[in-house]
Amino acid sequence: MPLRPYQEELVQRVRNAYLHGKQAPCIVLPCGGGKSVIVAEIAKRTTDKKNRVLFLVHRKELCEQIENTFRKWGVDMLRCQIMMVQTASRRMSKIPYPALIITDENHHSLASTYKKIYEAFPKARRVGVTATPTRLDGSGLEDVNDELIEGVTAKWLIENNYLAPYDYYSPELVDLTGIKIKKGDYDLSAIESMMINKAVYGDVIRYYNELASGLQAVCYCTTVKHSIETAFKFREAGIEAAHIDGSTPRAERDRIIEEFRRGAIDILCNVDLISEGFDVPDCQCAILLRPTQSLTLYIQQSMRCMRYRPGKRAIIIDHVGNYARFGMPDADRYWDLHAKKKKKQVDKEDEVKILSCPECYAVFPPLDSKGNRVMMCPHCGYQFPEKQKKEREEIEEEKHAELKKITGFVLNYKTPEECRTYSELIEYAKTHGYKKGWAYYQAKKRGLIA
Repeated sequence: MPLRPYQEELVQRVRNAYLHGKQAPCIVLPCGGGKSVIVAEIAKRTTDKKNRVLFLVHRKELCEQIENTFRKWGVDMLRCQIMMVQTASRRMSKIPYPALIITDENHHSLASTYKKIYEAFPKARRVGVTATPTRLDGSGLEDVNDELIEGVTAKWLIENNYLAPYDYYSPELVDLTGIKIKKGDYDLSAIESMMINKAVYGDVIRYYNELASGLQAVCYCTTVKHSIETAFKFREAGIEAAHIDGSTPRAERDRIIEEFRRGAIDILCNVDLISEGFDVPDCQCAILLRPTQSLTLYIQQSMRCMRYRPGKRAIIIDHVGNYARFGMPDADRYWDLHAKKKKKQVDKEDEVKILSCPECYAVFPPLDSKGNRVMMCPHCGYQFPEKQKKEREEIEEEKHAELKKITGFVLNYKTPEECRTYSELIEYAKTHGYKKGWAYYQAKKRGLIA
């Protein structure tokens, strides 16, 4: 199949980067955007010119998967080596000098093993691919890359039918207050004991039945023990489920994935195995039981169910509040090569607290497409209480206060009745120390605003 237009554009932009003296660009494209076929095309064009390619992956499970993609795409595999980075770093003397090094999941490339390989082949051009060009500790990629080549956004992919639209629900089950952070992320051993609880399992199954009954789901757990037990509890409830992890024998893992592909298994439980680049059949639901401080992990796991099919609408059930740390999965994010202090990578829309419906647990941005504050749940019709209305009133007052600053009039009224406009009421309230909302109420009462 030919590349999609936006994929072909990224290949050309990489070529242009080399022509302008860059040596190590990094392609940034959301999950589901087709990074594997983009690098397959780059590898094919390189081997077609009789040049060698070294492709680096960080997990052994990905090697055969990527090789299959490359063979189907027509890459000359006699001139292309696909290796785990750990293996490559130990065997550099035996690797023929590559013209091009491709790094999968490029956000890992700051690790010493990658740098060791790059330094061993200083004349090789490089290109990396990732959905999230940042590290858990906030490190930038400026030490290993010299340009970011950003593709289309996740929202664009949804709007153009390359990713499925989704509904996001967050019925939280555990309180993470006080859980320690180890090596930049939650102490999962401490969370495991909270999650392995009869009531928690009951709620996980109940909400699956309420929100995604009958849909195939990938379930992300905290530990292997938690994943095995979760699969068991689903089966106890009459829902076919299985567990896989990195130590699952190859034949058994292939059998389980094939059963999931056939629809014989409804729930596929794992820890972090089905995330970065790992190929599993299409599913319609992602169940998040693993809290994380990693934006990369959050996006990889939450968007796993968003592979496009005509008429499909994905369901994300977040039981650990990951959305509150990072915003929605398809939020537009700003990236650069430089290191930054650790902070939530959310777009301007999501800087306001994301709304969660207390009735149906749906999660959605607080502003609609026109920039108006959402006062009703778009899923169940729940009306948000006065607190949100007061916030809206304050926003309206601030808008009119800005207008007043521009016009610059002076107010000398002694009583509220003398005020003739909403802006005058706001100014009167400020000079007399009235609470926010007073001017809005007065203006509504007098018919000065709709």
